[in-house]
Amino acid sequence: MSLRSRINTPEENGSRGEDGHLVSSYRAKLLEEIDLAEMSSLAAAERRARLERVLGHIISREGPVLSTVERSQLIRRVVDEALGLGILEPLLEDASITEIMVNGPDAIFVERAGRVEQLPLRFPSHDQLMQTIERIVSTVNRRVDESNPMVDARLPSGERVNVIIPPLSLTGATLTIRRFPRSFTLHEMTGLGSLDEPMVYLLAGLVQAKSNIIVSGATGTGKTTLLNALSGLIPEHERIITIEDSAELQLQQAHVIRLESRPPNVEGKGQVTIRDLVRNSLRMRPDRIVVGEVRGGESLDMLQAMSTGHDGSLATVHANSAEDALMRLKTLASMSDVAVPFEALHDQINSAVDVIIQLTRFPDGARRITEIAILDSHGAEPYRLATVARFHAQPMTPDGRVHGAFQYFPLPRRTADRLYLASQPIPQAFGVAQSPLELATREAR
Repeated sequence: MSLRSRINTPEENGSRGEDGHLVSSYRAKLLEEIDLAEMSSLAAAERRARLERVLGHIISREGPVLSTVERSQLIRRVVDEALGLGILEPLLEDASITEIMVNGPDAIFVERAGRVEQLPLRFPSHDQLMQTIERIVSTVNRRVDESNPMVDARLPSGERVNVIIPPLSLTGATLTIRRFPRSFTLHEMTGLGSLDEPMVYLLAGLVQAKSNIIVSGATGTGKTTLLNALSGLIPEHERIITIEDSAELQLQQAHVIRLESRPPNVEGKGQVTIRDLVRNSLRMRPDRIVVGEVRGGESLDMLQAMSTGHDGSLATVHANSAEDALMRLKTLASMSDVAVPFEALHDQINSAVDVIIQLTRFPDGARRITEIAILDSHGAEPYRLATVARFHAQPMTPDGRVHGAFQYFPLPRRTADRLYLASQPIPQAFGVAQSPLELATREAR
């Protein structure tokens, strides 16, 4: 993208309010003063510093008379409009904000600590909002217009972006930016109340024992955060392949191959789906396959991989309970272009899935594991889920907080044996001191 396209002369008749007009006016003057060829040769930080100096000289020369704070704010706003995302730049720098929601030029909402609030900010015009949106999507070689009014993209810093514009959006151009917090370990998540120590040791053992794990939950419940924490428990020597729509996982192991799907180009060609990547990953000699989210026919390929030697795979799915997650997997697998009877899909899920972790976002914004369930059925048997951990919530307090306690239940025999064979300890909280296989082994000695 050329520098001139990043510093656009504003549409004066589209600006509203004295502040918007002042920013637009100085941005136009800034464009007249700078040498585009010289600016193009500078790094991003040097370019911003140069623009701030030039703009400072313009304000000193032409006015208006401003206080030091007002002057700094004006310079930042103008440069943000020129090089960054305008009024969204300070929001992206605020670490307490996890979601930014722009509902047209006049309504901007953010989520902090799980609570949504409206900010006293707005874009000067619809045109300015569209310029910001186009700047975002162009950085990832995508476009948004009436023929392509919905776009998923990712900022260079990792934030997930969704755009939908008129005529599909009747409230004007809508922009949603989801920010992802730094990677958390399971132990760090206990400090947030998402789980407790016995559950940490159980989940660590299940990952080490190469159980196939599905993380289930609604939008915004923290599925990606938990998936990242679980992936961090995979041994260093194993080859891990991650597959995502927008690359969000931040694995720290050395042997990680990251794959990302690709939408079709302007001509409608070149699309690479999650299913294509799952199929290809099977030819890459993976020890573990981690799928950011299964949402279509790729779930069949994922189930087949899980049940044919690729143990220890991890994936997420949108569902409201562990039972719903199984039904959703079956429905998604049926969307494959391979005609598989529902009965066969049932058998496939019983063979492939070992553990379902259910996440819930509570009214106070807290995100917790509300259930860990073991799929203990086989073959054509009806699904039999054994709940081994559950969060028991208490009534909400007057201040809007939700408290509760985690409950534990005995592990199924097959799961206890699997942990024993993998030399993984069974936490005492789960009521299984020794598995039958361990007892038999000791008696044989």
